Amino acid sequence: MKFVMYNDNQPGILTDAGVIDIGDLCPGGGQAAMVHLVTNYDDLKARLETRAAEGTPVAGAQLQAPVRPGKILCMGGNYREFGAREPSPMWGFTKSLHAVLDPGGTVVLPDIDANIFHHEAELVLVFGKGGKDIPASEAMDHVFGYTAGVDVSARMPAPGGGRVPNTLPVAEHKSHPTFCPLGPCIVTKDEIADPGKLQVTLSVDGELRVNYNTDDLAHSIAESIEFVAAIEEISPGDVLFMGTNHQGLGAMQDGDTIEMGLEGVGSFTFSVSDPLKRRWPRGVDEASAKDVREGAGGPGRQARPLPAE
Repeated sequence: MKFVMYNDNQPGILTDAGVIDIGDLCPGGGQAAMVHLVTNYDDLKARLETRAAEGTPVAGAQLQAPVRPGKILCMGGNYREFGAREPSPMWGFTKSLHAVLDPGGTVVLPDIDANIFHHEAELVLVFGKGGKDIPASEAMDHVFGYTAGVDVSARMPAPGGGRVPNTLPVAEHKSHPTFCPLGPCIVTKDEIADPGKLQVTLSVDGELRVNYNTDDLAHSIAESIEFVAAIEEISPGDVLFMGTNHQGLGAMQDGDTIEMGLEGVGSFTFSVSDPLKRRWPRGVDEASAKDVREGAGGPGRQARPLPAE
């Protein structure tokens, strides 16, 4: 099944006919309702299936981010860049919770001295069971389902954050308000045959940029969960961004309409606003793609805004 939050943070089931309200089955509204759903799913499943088949769609339902997590955990450097790189040691970071953005929302680029702002389209796990020090052999038991997310990244002149032993640092340059678009729904894991073989796409104003498969992961989902759970305690409703293949990165700039798609989950759009009206070359940022592919440094180190017109 596909679960959403809609209108005033009400839980629902997304069907071909529309959104079916399940507020009476998942009390509390907002994240409390979603946590109730993911922790009691087995007991609720029969009633949810009946509601999905017999319920009346809500007229004019407006989708919101399907989860407002207590933690946004992220894997870094977790793709082989179409096989060009060998797996590197695992590392990760967190994003601030105020970064979450609803489908149809607007990413606002802040007034900071960024070289460039990149879109990173990613598979995102939603946890249904909490824990700490979870072995890879048990990791998938903790996954409730999957959603799609964009890790908006401001590339700064000097690296930000850093890798701190025994903790996942907050990536400040990735944590500005609106820098975590999520959507359109959470798909339960039983509907995804193999999350390690899903196509991820992202287009800007209709131009396809990102187009990769999760089979390019450097470290599996189970390995990644084991890694983050050795550092951070996981709670139901938390999410884990699995990282991105950097070969389709491009600039995000004022006026863009961006659509992200994830096989088996669906797609959602959002727009971009830059009060400073900075401009970068359009299309794929080939210099950054090459830097990551060849291990020459972080993406976006050489990019700078174009001169004002």
